[in-house]
Order: sequence, then structure tokens, then C-alpha cells
Amino acid sequence: MATDPSQKWILMATAQTPTNIAVIKYWGKRDESLILPVNDSISVTLDPQHLCTTTTVSVSPMFQSDRMWLNGKEISLSGDRYQNCLREIRSRASDIEDEKKGIKITKKDWEKFHLHIASFNNFPTAAGLASSAAGLACLVFALAKLMNVQEDQGKLSAIARQGSGSACRSLYGGFVKWAMGNEENGCDSIAVQLQDEKHWDELLIIIAVVSSRQKETSSTSGMRDSVETSLLLQHRAKEIVPKRMIEMEEAIKNRDFPSFACLTCADSNQFHAVCLDTSPPIFYMNDTSHRIISCIEKWNRSEGTPQVAYTFDAGPNAVLIARDRKVAANLLQRLLYYFPPHSDTDLNSYVIGDKSILHDVGVKEMKDVEALPPPSETKDQIPAQKQRGAVSYFICTRPGKGPVLLSEESQALLNPETGLPK
Repeated sequence: MATDPSQKWILMATAQTPTNIAVIKYWGKRDESLILPVNDSISVTLDPQHLCTTTTVSVSPMFQSDRMWLNGKEISLSGDRYQNCLREIRSRASDIEDEKKGIKITKKDWEKFHLHIASFNNFPTAAGLASSAAGLACLVFALAKLMNVQEDQGKLSAIARQGSGSACRSLYGGFVKWAMGNEENGCDSIAVQLQDEKHWDELLIIIAVVSSRQKETSSTSGMRDSVETSLLLQHRAKEIVPKRMIEMEEAIKNRDFPSFACLTCADSNQFHAVCLDTSPPIFYMNDTSHRIISCIEKWNRSEGTPQVAYTFDAGPNAVLIARDRKVAANLLQRLLYYFPPHSDTDLNSYVIGDKSILHDVGVKEMKDVEALPPPSETKDQIPAQKQRGAVSYFICTRPGKGPVLLSEESQALLNPETGLPK
């Protein structure tokens, strides 16, 4: 071994990776162990400033076993998904040398050293906001940097895919396509960037966090049941999605918001129809989710052209994509009118992320929320009943960049002396 294990060194790398939201949904695997999907999908990467996973990975001859902490709590690394990622990255590791610390690690050494990993999500875990996608993508990206893996993002995306399907799409910013591929070994089931985050930078996104609780049916078991029992899923994968992929790529390329919105809403609704068509049926959305859809549909119809697209992953939380900043302000105004917080709520914790949109709405404090007028599309009718407290909070964000390495030691989640969480 090139390095003396009696030396008490620790080598670390810290990365930050965004989450993503699918606008053409991935639902169903044709291969469970390799995580190969039954259809292509497209997603928007969200601004890591507002929704991301930060992961620190470290290696040391002092470590006795591989260990991981998620949001401060130690979790097991024994599951196939973690093991697949660790095995694939270790097998691609290269020699590294840190002259300053007097460390030299050869390719063979990586098989013998243990790792410590700490990961933190700045948004709810397992609540339908793609936390596993950001988490596994971040793990793979950080490990690749630590171990000097000489692979491009496409190859890394195929490794991240084996941890969590949607994770492959979090290795790029902007608009990302996950090609289902045709090969049995999954080598061509990779993510590719369609457009970067600057391509359509007038879009703004508001997420209504209806519930941050862990969902009752996990995506993994839900997908398995859908593949086994839903005839609609088979029709969707074979007939519907291939056409939608072509149309969605075109809409994104041309920044054609009406087409983008119609496709996004239709695909979200069909995904949830597949969940209902599953035996036993799966319910990811709730009454508040349905109220939000109704509110957006009514507004879009009254304007004569789509202002906002909605999409829901495997959970009740709404991701609402506004065509520009003015529309985003009008959207937030409507959401605050229909779904005001409880009177004792702090506005600062009710609208998070890019709070500058509140200024556009003219809301500075809670009394301004109470004074909001009913939306114009309700004026001729009886104003819809308000649902106070039905939404936990709103996140204002936008399309964002892909993973980045954080160079400041202060940003690391592990102590550089002990390799344990700070």
C-alpha cells in the first residue's frame, strides 16, 4: 500500500447537488436491479440555492467501516442502492496524490479504505420533492471528485441511476432528458442536458408544500405495483410518452410556454391516473392538491392561454411553473388568497426561497395577506372558500445549475480531525 495506515490523515470532498422535477414523468422500471425505466423522461433542475443536497465524503486509514449520516442521523449503507453506487465508483477510482498532506492513494488502495459520508437536504426528505434524486446524485458526484474518477457526467449519471432513477437527471442543470436506452446492461440509459438553466431564464417556480410528511406508498413499491397491474401504464409507455417527448423537447427549445404548460399538466395528470389505475390504487395527491389544480385551471382558462403549468410527483406537493416574473407574482397572490397561513404564522417561514416576489405582490406582513382581493376570475361568482393552514409553506425558486464542488472547509459536514459529523 502506497500510504502508511498509521498516519492519521483524512481526505474530504464536499459537493452540492440540486433536486429536479420531472415534466414528463418516470414511472415504472423494466429492470428493478439496474433501475432501467419503461419510458424516457424530462425534468427541470431547480435552483440549488433553494433546494439541494450537500454531501461531504471522506476517506481515512483510521475509519473502521463505511458509515453515513443523513440530516444528522446515522443510517445504514447496507441497501443495494448505496452499495451499487459505492461499488461502481470504487471500481473507477484513480491514483491521487496530495503533496501538502503527504498522502498518496493508488487505485488498488481505494478498495481497502473505508468512507464516512454526511448528507443534508435543505428541504423535506421523502415527501415527493425528489430528495433521493438529489441525495444519490450528490453522493456519486462527491465520491467521483474524491476518488479522481475520470468519467464524464453521462457515465456518472448511469451510476447515479443505479442509486435512484431520477438521480441521473440531477447531474445537470437546466432541462434534462433521461433516455430509457435499449441495452440490457443499461449502458445507454443515461441523462443528457437538453438546455442549460440560462436558456429559459424568465421561468419562475413556486412549490406549495402541502405536506412534508413521509409518503405512505414509496415510489419504489408504487412503481412495482403499477408495472404489474396497470394497463394504462403500458399504453402510456408505448404510445403516449414517445410522442410527448418529441413535443416537449420542441417546446423547451422554442421556449413555447403554452405547449410546455399543456404537456406538463397533462403528463402529471396521467401519471396520477396510472397510480389510480394500479391495484391497489395509490393516492399521492390530496384535497389541497386538487384545489390547487382547480385554481390554476380556472385562471388559465380565464386568460385564454396558459399562465402557469402544474406538476405533482409522488406526493401532494404542487410544483407550479410560471411563464414569467409578473405571472409568478400573480400566482403567489392567488395562492396566498386561497391558502392563507394560520394567523400566528411568521410570513418569513411561510414564503421561503426567493422572497423578493413577495415585494412584487405588495405583501410585507401578515395583515397584507388578509387584505388581498379575490382573484379576478372569481369576481362574477361567489369567491372560493379559503383553506387556512392547508399549505405548510411555499418555496419560490427557478431553474438552476447542476452539481458543484464546495472548496471551503467550513462548508464541509464532517470534522476534518475526526471524520465525524460536525
